[in-house]
Amino acid sequence: MRFECEWPTERIEQLRALYQTHTAAECAQIMGATVDGIHYAAHRHGLKKSREWIAERSREAMQRPDHPARKSRFQKGLIPHNKGKPHPSRGRAAETQFKKGMRPHGWKPIGHERESKEGYLQRKVRDTGVTRRDYVGIHHLVWRMHGRQIEAGHALVFRDGDKRNFDINNLELVPRAELMRRNSVHRHGPEIARAYQLIGAIKRQINKQTKEQRA
Repeated sequence: MRFECEWPTERIEQLRALYQTHTAAECAQIMGATVDGIHYAAHRHGLKKSREWIAERSREAMQRPDHPARKSRFQKGLIPHNKGKPHPSRGRAAETQFKKGMRPHGWKPIGHERESKEGYLQRKVRDTGVTRRDYVGIHHLVWRMHGRQIEAGHALVFRDGDKRNFDINNLELVPRAELMRRNSVHRHGPEIARAYQLIGAIKRQINKQTKEQRA
């Protein structure tokens, strides 16, 4: 049985660009493939979702009132069964366990910057010990610094494609559905992709002015 993993290099590169920030179903819709084929090809070529995409999807899921985590979380007023009970170390565990005030060897202070696997520059803004929570994309920080929010179902992108250009005028919040359409036209070349982005920007301005006139 032949799967999409046998696609030509250009098609695999298109999947590589899409897979980080799109579901398998969305990739299948864009590329005219099957969901099983997308999963198989992604596994075969070691493709992974971006950490930012996973974190955002988790936040969106947690906002749903029917999310299973809401049913299992501790409710206000409940007391853990082991509250106040000591838990002494046994054997030689005390010799190797972390002492109060000690930090892991890879610990970094708040303000430390790093580059994610997807090429985004991130800054440490808190020190919870959970890396994906402690680091935030600098373009997200710039966006929020200007009093703007990142709505659920939207993605913050760089207009010129340069992930180091943090000018607020170079940042744009777009619906994920539009981002999916944009990525689907990249296979036609940068000129067509840029033209499509301009068309989308014009449409948004028209819609904005129409709403202001009706208000």
